[in-house]
Amino acid sequence: MELKEDQPQNGSGPAADVPPLRRIVVESETVPIRVGDYAGPPDPNYGREPWQVGAGSEGEPVWVEERMRTEDLSIAYGDKRAVKDVTIEVNSGEVLALIGPSGCGKTTLLRSLNRLVELTPAAKRTGRIILDDQSVDDFDVTQLRSRVGMLFQQPNPFPMSIFDNVAYGLRERGSKKPRKKILEPIVVDALERAGLWDEVSSNLSHPALALSGGQQQRLCIARSLAVSPEVLLLDEPCSALDPISTSIIEDTIVELKSEVAIVIVTHNLQQAARIADRVAFMYLGDMVEQGAAGQVFGAPREERTQDYVGGGFG
Repeated sequence: MELKEDQPQNGSGPAADVPPLRRIVVESETVPIRVGDYAGPPDPNYGREPWQVGAGSEGEPVWVEERMRTEDLSIAYGDKRAVKDVTIEVNSGEVLALIGPSGCGKTTLLRSLNRLVELTPAAKRTGRIILDDQSVDDFDVTQLRSRVGMLFQQPNPFPMSIFDNVAYGLRERGSKKPRKKILEPIVVDALERAGLWDEVSSNLSHPALALSGGQQQRLCIARSLAVSPEVLLLDEPCSALDPISTSIIEDTIVELKSEVAIVIVTHNLQQAARIADRVAFMYLGDMVEQGAAGQVFGAPREERTQDYVGGGFG
């Protein structure tokens, strides 16, 4: 590369007052700097920290931000360590899937994020779990579980109406119970975000237990969303559902990731490939490998990961 100056043609007149033009001559065509398949962050987020560019399920650019992380997290039941020195991030803007064979520690890891694992008397935890740069141990456990909600394998709606199920957490927040008129727009919004509103809008007083399994699971999602969580933990939420209900739940999860960080435990590798942005493979308590879903499934770095995703064991 060389620098050249173009001088005015004449020594007098208006052109004489024009400063020389500087031209940079390059020997090859310039190539834009790219992050993955994305050529730079879009406005208005340019330069924002700690945002980073990720790749969405369709390859489009997405913005992700750390919501939670574990640092050298270990969990033991008596003398047996179920989770061994795991460090991992949970980011808004993406779905993180925990995969691995039964008994590998993924559900224990998931339950530790909102301190549910503490309900087991023999459980002991070392290492740190951080939510928005604050240890989860510094939170009141009820407050923590409203910010880090959880869905289980079997839907667990309460024996009350659809409306009262969604409004339950809002009513329990304070000593003074809010009136139904105040709760109604929040309940409607939560049901819409959970993809259930069109199916139940005509009768919110309908008993929740009379809904189908897939509807009950989406109702539980709406109940969690109503209290505005930052993280949503899903423990095999589709394992008891039919394929149609599973597809609806998966679509709901993908739509929700832009507003809440999602961690899902699944034994279904096809499901993880469909909905996850990042995948973490666990085996015998170890975090063997974590990375973008396309990399973990398409070009795993570790031999154990390759054997597992290739069907060598499970």
